[in-house]
Amino acid sequence: MKKIISILILACGACAVFLNPYPVRAFQVNGQVQQGAGCGAECISCHTLTTEEAKNILKADVMSVKMSPVKGLWEINGVQEGKNFTVYLDFAKKYILLARFIPVGDIGKPAPAKKIDPSQIPLGDALVMGSPNAPIKIIIFDDPDCPYCRELHGEAKKIIEKRKDIAFYIKLYPLPSHPKAYEKSKTILCKKSIKMLENAFEGKELPKPECEAKEIDENIKLAKTLGISGTPFIILPDGRTIPGYIDADTLLKMLETKQ
Repeated sequence: MKKIISILILACGACAVFLNPYPVRAFQVNGQVQQGAGCGAECISCHTLTTEEAKNILKADVMSVKMSPVKGLWEINGVQEGKNFTVYLDFAKKYILLARFIPVGDIGKPAPAKKIDPSQIPLGDALVMGSPNAPIKIIIFDDPDCPYCRELHGEAKKIIEKRKDIAFYIKLYPLPSHPKAYEKSKTILCKKSIKMLENAFEGKELPKPECEAKEIDENIKLAKTLGISGTPFIILPDGRTIPGYIDADTLLKMLETKQ
């Protein structure tokens, strides 16, 4: 199974966040049993899947378990070797489906791009790369222990060397999968230091935080509200989003392409 999952995740994104430690029960919406949804109330007691069970079955870290769009299957989101994956497991827990469900009405249509209104994101606590007066603001959610964030950071430095009209606003978003990232984020934010972030990326030891840095907790809540489950996560000025690493040239091309 691990070999199958490894094949699946090769093309997937970067780091991820642990979302749901509780059992998910079949045929429930907002905790309420749905009439006509399937096998009735008795199925609630027999069709359950916890994240821990899913982890043991898949031999991988599991972020969340929920009902799939197709009845009779669980949708499992996880991370293995730093890459995200999604698989589907039947209620009998015997078969894995490696697929993506597409509504019939969406056939032939381009995949909708996820958009986030940048005005929803407070930037007072953000680390700024480039000139604060630059008219083009690109927001990045970063984890100091995320290797893909480190790679993206290098690409962002290339961009601000070429383009003085672009600035990057970095929101620190430590992931639960990186247990030391939370304290590191607080240390970095207390100093408001790009250099400290770069030290963390390089694996250097950081001092203890000198302030409470409650903004880190607010960033975590905000990310969950916006549906951001991994880092790095880029938000362009027009609201288009890019989950994961991207090189400087491709990012500039996307910035110049209007949608």
